[in-house]
Amino acid sequence: MDKNEVLHKYFGHSGFRKGQEQIVDNILGGRDCLCVMPTGAGKSLCFQIPALVMNGTALVISPLISLMQCQVEDLRQIGISAAYINSSLESEEYFDICRRAYAGELKLIYAAPERLSSESFLKMCSEIEIPLVAIDEAHCVSHWGQDFRPSYLKIAGFIRTLKKRPVVAAFTATATYAVKSDIKRLLELNDPFSITTGFDRPNLFFEVRKPESKDDELLKILKNVSGAIVYCSTRKNVENVGEMLLRNGIKAAVYHAGFTSEERKTAQEDFLHDRVDVIVATNAFGMGIDKSNVPLVVHYNIPKDLESYYQEAGRAGRDGSPARCILLYSKGDVAIAKFMIERSHEDSELSFEEQNELKKRDYIRLKKMTAYCETTACLRREILLYFGENYPHNCKNCGNCVNNVEVEDVTVEAQKILSCVYRLKQRGKTENINVIKNILLGISDSYSAQNGYETLSTFGIMKNVKPKRLQLIAEHLLKEGYIEQDGQICVLTLKADEFIKKKQTVIMRFEKKSIEQPVPENNELFEKLKALRKKTAAALGVPPYVVFTDATLLDMCALLPKNYEELLRVSGVGVRKAERYGKKFLLVINEYYKKTGPF
Repeated sequence: MDKNEVLHKYFGHSGFRKGQEQIVDNILGGRDCLCVMPTGAGKSLCFQIPALVMNGTALVISPLISLMQCQVEDLRQIGISAAYINSSLESEEYFDICRRAYAGELKLIYAAPERLSSESFLKMCSEIEIPLVAIDEAHCVSHWGQDFRPSYLKIAGFIRTLKKRPVVAAFTATATYAVKSDIKRLLELNDPFSITTGFDRPNLFFEVRKPESKDDELLKILKNVSGAIVYCSTRKNVENVGEMLLRNGIKAAVYHAGFTSEERKTAQEDFLHDRVDVIVATNAFGMGIDKSNVPLVVHYNIPKDLESYYQEAGRAGRDGSPARCILLYSKGDVAIAKFMIERSHEDSELSFEEQNELKKRDYIRLKKMTAYCETTACLRREILLYFGENYPHNCKNCGNCVNNVEVEDVTVEAQKILSCVYRLKQRGKTENINVIKNILLGISDSYSAQNGYETLSTFGIMKNVKPKRLQLIAEHLLKEGYIEQDGQICVLTLKADEFIKKKQTVIMRFEKKSIEQPVPENNELFEKLKALRKKTAAALGVPPYVVFTDATLLDMCALLPKNYEELLRVSGVGVRKAERYGKKFLLVINEYYKKTGPF
């Protein structure tokens, strides 16, 4: 079969998505590849299709057991012979996979990078035909990546041991220029075809909320939502939030690295099989999880960088359906993130100097993450600009663009703040932003009295301004470069001088009250198809999305297939799935529409 026949027969698609065909063609043409595509854009098809066209067994190096299990189960369901090798296998299972590999029965083998040091695995790989090595989550090879794994540094050496060098293809969803350079160098890619298809996920709605009570806000967000992920930065928060949800009648599971492997497996299975509505987890959960029908990802705390945030938020809406990504932000989160940065590299094999260098990098990333949380600009644009992608307009699909901000001229208030800094300078004084705010608000205390600040002309000139508003304007002036903060001391910049001399204006966007992103109601047919999918999946012992994704069920509702041939036109329905499940689903569709007249 050629690539197009494989695409339609096994995966049920009539055409490739953006970038996929170019990658497939280059791999089949024998060229190494570096592919950066957003989560949910179809990276796995880019190596699975060549694996089915090529002779031999493709090797997929993947970082987590959960990732392998999800993808291998999906492949088996559509009739592709695939297996995974990791620490979860019993000896008999491992040797049976080796036997099948020697016999040429497997088209794909997924393996953890740690497995590359195993003598028996090396022996097997040296004796079977491997036309392709695909490296998933390739950013893990870079010290500059957010998920650096030392075991990834052994991949290039492993490939050199093979009897014939295969095509090597590296895939990731998030990579800055520095990370992409490291991937090429450390994986020894040979003149790779490189493609970055773009980082935008148009179906995702981004929002940052700053609630007084995160628990109350979370309960409001999770109302009538099934299939949500809630990320917390610490194990303690995971357990506290999980207990809070259970007390309030929400079916929730909890997941973090402190639980036993059996406890983690149970929590993950309950979530994948829709036995719970919510899973509360640290970032130990989710890398490579293939669950496609996640309508909501909530961050209870901020991650330490935008790479981590975008990767974790990107686990929503993988099937292309509309989904929400909500971040609950408070200043206290920053302190937690700093605490974790200080301890993040202690157990690594890096030198003291390398650890310090990475900490500096992490603090710079945290500052950008914080800026994202505090901006009133388009959130999608802020994310895409961070990854080097120009996005010149507002997206109209984030919390800051959809009736959640209002534009105001704050020139007069900015003049008063800058004037206060200038008046202090005239007296040979410099102060931090909190003291400046107190002067402007006219707050009398012992420090102001001791320094004579109550006699300043700017003392109390903003006493009728709400402290929160004053704080936001001051932070805006800092961010936009009118004021520089050297340690705790604020000083005026040349930009402030230009502002005063040329009588320029300062425009700000202020956040309104948080809004709920409307979630479309599923129609009756969609609910009936979901119920059938759940029953079918339970009988097979697989997650419901493995049978059909939400996007496929919605396409069924739109196209209303009457027979087998029409069912094959539904996106995500290949020959294997049509043969296996089609009769039952067509029956439900036909019975339902008997009530509504002819199609």
